[in-house]
Amino acid sequence: MHVLVTADTLSGSWTYTRELVTGLITRGVRVTLVSFGEIPLPEETAWMDLLHGLEYRPTAFRLEWMDEAQFDLVESSQFLTSLVGELRPDVLHLHQFCHGNLPVKTPRIVMAHGDVIGWTQAVQGCAPRFTRWLEWYRETVIRGISRADAVVAPSAWMLDTIRANYVPPQREVVIYPGRNPIFFNPYVSKEDSVLSVGRLLDAGRQVFLLTQYSIPFSICIVGADRTIPQPHVPIRADVKVATEQNCVAIRGPQTEPQLRALYSRAAVYAATARYEPLGMSALDAAFSRCAIVANDIPSFREVWGDAALYFRTNDGRSLAETLRGLDSDRALRQAYSDRAYTRARERFTAKRMIDEYLDLYRSLLPARSIAA
Repeated sequence: MHVLVTADTLSGSWTYTRELVTGLITRGVRVTLVSFGEIPLPEETAWMDLLHGLEYRPTAFRLEWMDEAQFDLVESSQFLTSLVGELRPDVLHLHQFCHGNLPVKTPRIVMAHGDVIGWTQAVQGCAPRFTRWLEWYRETVIRGISRADAVVAPSAWMLDTIRANYVPPQREVVIYPGRNPIFFNPYVSKEDSVLSVGRLLDAGRQVFLLTQYSIPFSICIVGADRTIPQPHVPIRADVKVATEQNCVAIRGPQTEPQLRALYSRAAVYAATARYEPLGMSALDAAFSRCAIVANDIPSFREVWGDAALYFRTNDGRSLAETLRGLDSDRALRQAYSDRAYTRARERFTAKRMIDEYLDLYRSLLPARSIAA
């Protein structure tokens, strides 16, 4: 089987793409990966070097949610259409809505890992202001969803959002994200610390809630979603602020080993986001056996159920109270660490994710192609 996958290099979905592509290759699937957004540095694509059966084609076409994206859409669609004609893949696995409308006969799967209208509703609490660009964006998304053979979402909540804001897909599937447990160490002795990932000025992530009230843990905030390559010369981009109430360390972008070490040592992960379709950071924390304290939003409730503790929606005081409770009750903290780890191992492995994608691919192919 040959799958053409498109990817977004400007968000946490790049980690998701890495798991997807690696998993498919190890199952014997031939993959052509096309990326949009920024061209990654060679160090950022080093993980591809040992993947035999992968062809990578980076591009700098704008993503559909970016300003002036409409000026790139025709060209990027023509590029993909030409590539499909050249390579003749069996399935297209697309990470932008707009390409669900490609004029090709190859089965098209669109992965709905985020959208502008849903983000605005969750973060700003209202529908976005009407503009010509927004009208173009919504019409483009609707065309892509309508023409796609299947739309995959990382949660049922995300599917509900797509239906409500755009159009019901012809076929819809929920496939939860997965991670390979081998990347994480759940057995390191934990420190009395809380970890969170997100920029302080990002209203969607709202990690600033950790700085509003007294919290007995030391707090570490990693201010970037994407990891960075190992620099030749050490770079320090850390700021540590201590007050009578809190000790907060703000860290810049981390290498993969640095970030994994932070997850492994943290006792608690604070999932503070208002809008979180993919939730890869919380997944990494769970595989590192962190207790998860999450904002009470539908996507977190759906994914983590009773394996996480929840604070009142967008309420910094409630977050602080929840963390104080975990500080005073170490048995409870350990119980929620184990619950998160167990749920991740049982439900959110990369193996399970790849199994479900392969089943979906096969269901879209003619019987003769599957036999071949």
